[in-house]
Amino acid sequence: MSGLAEPEPPARRAAIVTGASSGIGRAIAEAFGALGWGVAVGARREDALRETERLVSAAGGTPFAHPLDVTDPASVEAFVTAASCALGPVDVLVNNAGIAHPGPLHELSDEDHRRILDTNLLGPLLITKRVVGALRAARRPGDVVFVSSDVVVHPRPHMGTYTVSKAGLEALASVLAMECEGHRIRSTVVRVGPTLSAFGAGWDPQVFAELFPYWQRFGIQRHFEVMQPGDVARTVVAAVTAPSHMWVPLVEVQPQAPLT
Repeated sequence: MSGLAEPEPPARRAAIVTGASSGIGRAIAEAFGALGWGVAVGARREDALRETERLVSAAGGTPFAHPLDVTDPASVEAFVTAASCALGPVDVLVNNAGIAHPGPLHELSDEDHRRILDTNLLGPLLITKRVVGALRAARRPGDVVFVSSDVVVHPRPHMGTYTVSKAGLEALASVLAMECEGHRIRSTVVRVGPTLSAFGAGWDPQVFAELFPYWQRFGIQRHFEVMQPGDVARTVVAAVTAPSHMWVPLVEVQPQAPLT
């Protein structure tokens, strides 16, 4: 009895990954590079993008690094234009850029609340608008991925504005899926559980010591295992390389609990 035929390797594509200077974004960019794709990487920290650019190239892809502030429409416009000029029409977008500031709602500054919402929700909307607009105008297929968080289904105290931003992001992804139905543009949410990355690198370690027991009180942080950025990257690759006749609207990835 013959086995199943090996799937054909995915065709070369041009992808954008935001927040690609470290962690999950960098891992996703490198994974796309391993497919031989052109990969435009953007973030505020232009110096850190150089290492991502090197990793994409070493993996076999064609990298393009460019500074990007997703909260600034002019920066978004310049980035998307430059990426399209360097790599050709963009047909994969991964909205990964995100920030958080831990603390009770009443203690965070107005500016903290604004920065979280601008980065995590408005930013993806601004860049998605441009990429999808170009795809629709050219009648081309594409994939848009929104990297979300399990806080949407397991809200964490002291992460209120971050939770709101990710819930809004998932709502945006759902609306986009409906608007693009029949246009071969897939909208996918990758909902991520605890992952070892630079996401909370700037937080005072004492914050974690205080938050984990507090979250356990609400049954949220049951164990302390974490995933690696590459685990999330594999999930994103699986979604955007799925056969054209299927669509992955939502996938949640979580670390396994430790052996007992």
